[in-house]
Amino acid sequence: MAARFKMKRKGVGQLLRSEMIRADLVRRAENIKAAAVAISPVGGAGDPHAGQYKGSWEVSSTRRGGRRRDRAVASVRNPAYYARWVEYGTERVPAHHVLLRAASSGGD
Repeated sequence: MAARFKMKRKGVGQLLRSEMIRADLVRRAENIKAAAVAISPVGGAGDPHAGQYKGSWEVSSTRRGGRRRDRAVASVRNPAYYARWVEYGTERVPAHHVLLRAASSGGD
């Protein structure tokens, strides 16, 4: 006889908010952060912020995230005020796509 499975929305919601899922997402986010730190540009001798971008990476997580606040999430961000310019570039500076390249590794 074949096994039967009946999905319950409440159970799926509990799984998506579980500490087990949050912990795995944090592990993956930490791996992405490590990859981002490894490929972050540091700047030359004349750079007044040398190493600040590389040292600013951080990971945060919550069990109530997502659009409906119904699942665990983890995020990697760089709060340096010029991080978006490093990521996307400007008219004079080419884009480095640090977070994009780090996230492409998938956190594994």
